[in-house]
Amino acid sequence: MKVKALVLALTVALATSFAGCSKPASTTDSNKADTVAAASIVDDAAVFEKSIGKDGKWIIAVTKDITIDKDLVVDGDFKNGKKDKETGEELYQRKIALYTQDENKKVTGKFTLTAPSITFNSINGSLEYGTFKGDVYVAGKNFKLVNQTIEGNLYFLNEEAQKTFKIADKEGDTATTITGVQELKK
Repeated sequence: MKVKALVLALTVALATSFAGCSKPASTTDSNKADTVAAASIVDDAAVFEKSIGKDGKWIIAVTKDITIDKDLVVDGDFKNGKKDKETGEELYQRKIALYTQDENKKVTGKFTLTAPSITFNSINGSLEYGTFKGDVYVAGKNFKLVNQTIEGNLYFLNEEAQKTFKIADKEGDTATTITGVQELKK
């Protein structure tokens, strides 16, 4: 398992190595921070909590099952170091990767994150390839689930979050499932 985590860490480090070469964070007209950050490889609850905050990382890659006994909040909008192919604009993303992968990007291990709830305030957030045990609240637009199991409810905190939500499963893997309700919470 340590080899898989090391392979993931090296893959992510190489993929994001150019992100560290970009300009420092700046402030947009809307006073939102434009942040470019490398990945956070996580096997500890305290590090996970810090990584999902507004000063955290754009991708949080979990390398083992983690249980946290309090509600979690994913804050901050982060550039992922990539550009839109059509517009050339930098892309924003906030990804929680509950898996490890090999050098060919084949999923090699899946993990469970357990907490009473997780709230995604970040835009373009995602939970991918593992299991989240608890309720998921979505406030940010363009949230997606990728081959993810949610053992709980999925609540949208506004209509835009609900309308822009999608399931983006990859073929050849377990389909996304949500065991509870999926609804707009007013």
